[in-house]
Amino acid sequence: MNDEKPTPDSIHETAATPSFGGRSADDTASDAGTVAPAADSPADDHPTGPYGVGPFSLREVALGGVWLLAFIVSFFPIYGPIGSGVTVWGAGIDWVLTIGVPSVAVFLLALRRLSPDGIRRVGSLGIDQFASVAFSVSAVVWLSILWSAFVSLAGSRVFVATWVVWVEFFLMLAGVVLTVFAPILPTLGDDFRGRTEIVAHRVARPTRAVVPRPARPARPERPEPRGSEDAAVPAFVAPAQDAPVDQPADASWPDANEPADPTAVLFQEPQPDDAQPAAHQAFWALSPVERDVVDELGMPLFTVGPTAWALVIEDRGDTFVVRHEDGRVGYLHDTSGVTRG
Repeated sequence: MNDEKPTPDSIHETAATPSFGGRSADDTASDAGTVAPAADSPADDHPTGPYGVGPFSLREVALGGVWLLAFIVSFFPIYGPIGSGVTVWGAGIDWVLTIGVPSVAVFLLALRRLSPDGIRRVGSLGIDQFASVAFSVSAVVWLSILWSAFVSLAGSRVFVATWVVWVEFFLMLAGVVLTVFAPILPTLGDDFRGRTEIVAHRVARPTRAVVPRPARPARPERPEPRGSEDAAVPAFVAPAQDAPVDQPADASWPDANEPADPTAVLFQEPQPDDAQPAAHQAFWALSPVERDVVDELGMPLFTVGPTAWALVIEDRGDTFVVRHEDGRVGYLHDTSGVTRG
């Protein structure tokens, strides 16, 4: 038996480690596969994130510089001499894909930094995805202009494109590198690491399996109209000589003068209702852990958790439409383990 007395340092370490349900925080962190950082860790004193110039990262600054050069060069002629040639702004609608769409992408990148609550998506594409598409399409269009110039050179021995087309093409290639290939580059990729995970847009999610359409119920056959035999029968037929005129009517047919039996309607058994119930009905739900309820764009609106019941106004299978106490309505995409009330 060890009679060694605890030292003051060991007492201080034991008191500094809070326990949860008989287990220490260190044990809880080790079970989760992570190590809890120390309270006086120097990493907490410095914010983590990409370095940049002001509110913009290095990648965004470089992309803005590439766009600015391309925008200035676009005012020089792409065909003919300077002063009398045709610029991209005067060659039909070629400016839309060559310089217009990249300008919109750079504007949205700047707006995202200066106004975080502004536009966050273009359709189902994020801002960075839209920028990748914009610069890729612009590079292809400038390449097609160069290809047309080489075709003209082969036919008439005249290269009609100017140096502007070459500069614009290589600038847009640089934009492709800064958007499409930036996540895999060592320094520029820091702009994409450590970002907050959000729910994907409904258009960007995996497609659901296609199910066969249910068969329509067979329609009841209508009775065929009788032939011309009934039409040939006269409206009034005289009785035969040997048939009594005052013959009583069949007992199975009620007399029109007799009063109807009221109990036949009052005590009639109700017919089963074939109508299907409503597709959705409001109910209360309790989430086992705190989860984000997002809007149509995937931005968090509020959270639901195990401390309070949430009102679900519609069940869409893999998604709940949840209404907050203040009237806000959002979508809960993670419905696993939710208890219905």
